[in-house]
Amino acid sequence: MAARGLHVETHGEGPPLLLVAGLGQGVWVWRSVAPALAHSRRVVMFDNRGTGRSPMPARSSIQDLAADAASVLATPVDIVGFSMGGYVALTLANSEPALVRSLVLAGTGAGGSDRVPRPDHVRTAFAEAIGLPLEEFGRRTMPYTFGPGWPEAHPREFEEILSARLEHPTSYAALEAHVTACHRFYEEARAVEGIEVPALVVHGDADLIVHVELPGRGHNLMLEDPDTFVQLVERLLARYDNGAKNVVIR
Repeated sequence: MAARGLHVETHGEGPPLLLVAGLGQGVWVWRSVAPALAHSRRVVMFDNRGTGRSPMPARSSIQDLAADAASVLATPVDIVGFSMGGYVALTLANSEPALVRSLVLAGTGAGGSDRVPRPDHVRTAFAEAIGLPLEEFGRRTMPYTFGPGWPEAHPREFEEILSARLEHPTSYAALEAHVTACHRFYEEARAVEGIEVPALVVHGDADLIVHVELPGRGHNLMLEDPDTFVQLVERLLARYDNGAKNVVIR
């Protein structure tokens, strides 16, 4: 346990790299990429409030979650923010720019009126699964977070990911709190024009949750294609270490 009672894990040695997970996710979501990133970085990751082994406060906002992230930092860091974690990373870059050296924004966005919403059939599937036992909820909804056919082509990996998710399951109360925080973020939007650190923006072009970019990949990029994800992160960090500024790679 660490600042604010959050469960925090640190792996490897080197320049610090903070990993911020998405809605309802804890450190388990980084299981496929953290070991590789830790070869050259001190990887810091934590269970978002209400997930894993971190406590569930009475309320949550993206600003609260950004404050959580800031509380685990001792020095400026490179940040990888996935989905809701990207909202946290952008908020932190706006509110505490001195803490942020660079950004990797995966499967995420800045909110606002131009935000691309989930397709109707995806919203319906998630809504119909709410209230089911958490294993069944995950089994029904997780396929939408991968590229078409990936769970069927990788049944062992899918079951391992589901098992990791259920080891310290996220309650419906925490999921609802995160959803509320995200919707408030969408309404407010996040100004990104003033963020000057190097940034990598990456999405899968089969992402039914957020946006499009990498061919054939879905939303959970770091679980579906960890090798490519690690290569992209390391590519940005190498450019930053070599003195590049204001880099955006797509």
